[in-house]
Amino acid sequence: MSTAWSIRFEGSDSVATVATPNAVLEGLRDGEWEPSDEVRGPTDSDWLAIEDHPAFSEAVAEMAPPPVEKPDDTKLDMNPLIDVALVLLIFFILTTSYSALRRTIELPNEPDESKGATKKVTPQDVEAQVFRVEAWMADDRPRVRINDKLVELEDIEREMKEIVKSTGRREMMLEVDGRVPWGIEAQLHDAAKAADVKQIYRKPKKTSG
Repeated sequence: MSTAWSIRFEGSDSVATVATPNAVLEGLRDGEWEPSDEVRGPTDSDWLAIEDHPAFSEAVAEMAPPPVEKPDDTKLDMNPLIDVALVLLIFFILTTSYSALRRTIELPNEPDESKGATKKVTPQDVEAQVFRVEAWMADDRPRVRINDKLVELEDIEREMKEIVKSTGRREMMLEVDGRVPWGIEAQLHDAAKAADVKQIYRKPKKTSG
């Protein structure tokens, strides 16, 4: 019984003979054969691809280079989209805050009689129609007074809503100490908006000693 191994190129009728399985593997390593070429052993009844033959499949797998992953053209990189969305979000936040602040009217320190205006609105005229909100710093802590009531920061919005509901006044006189953090001032504007305050009059800032 012959112990030789027969090998042929894939789809070819030309057959070569080698003495041992090691000779087949050496041909693979040298590039003489491809894993898809066909081999038949002494006890085999049919041809098999070298890579599928039980005697060579493990060795072929070890010799094969690692598969190269092809880029997925259908995958969408979301990072640029997220960056643009964050920039737009910051822009809208800043624009909204600025729009809210534009409703604030700076009151003059005193009326200017030299310009010949027919009638001037004084702070006293305004105060008769609005509710007052003051903010200042005391012991390095922000304090807020609405009308004559000292209010905790977390209760500002609720207090403004109650005043609007009970008095019907939807205009506010705002006076903020120059040392009050911007975040507190923004909180006052947000609370006024939530309470449906239509107009905010602003007294000039002053800095406490």
